[in-house]
Amino acid sequence: MAASEHNGRVITRELAEQLRAKGLVWRPASGDRFMVPDRDLDDEVFVVSQLQVDVADVPTGVEMRFNGSVEWALDSIEQNEVIWLPREDQLRDALGSRFERLEVLGDGYAVVLGSPEQRLIDIEPERAYARALLEVL
Repeated sequence: MAASEHNGRVITRELAEQLRAKGLVWRPASGDRFMVPDRDLDDEVFVVSQLQVDVADVPTGVEMRFNGSVEWALDSIEQNEVIWLPREDQLRDALGSRFERLEVLGDGYAVVLGSPEQRLIDIEPERAYARALLEVL
């Protein structure tokens, strides 16, 4: 596990906690994002990583250094103590056949579910998917 300077969008902690409470199952895999609550790390997004690669300038040129996760090398944390922040593709996959389409709106996005048709709206696509999944779970 390595701390990440995350470039992508993530759902809110509140939505992630609601999804977990509704029973969304997480099998951690490389690339998954999560938060560590109540340990002065609430603003950090971590990424599950099998390997961390650092780039270093050395006298002979640039060197790629393969390291374990420095931040967590001597520590661990139980899965139930962290909050998974599912990505857009993971949320869409969890919706399964209920997912019809994603619509772009003026100020946001709507996830449209079928049978019966429902539209769940939010300002970010990830959040709209999370709201839709909360309806399905």
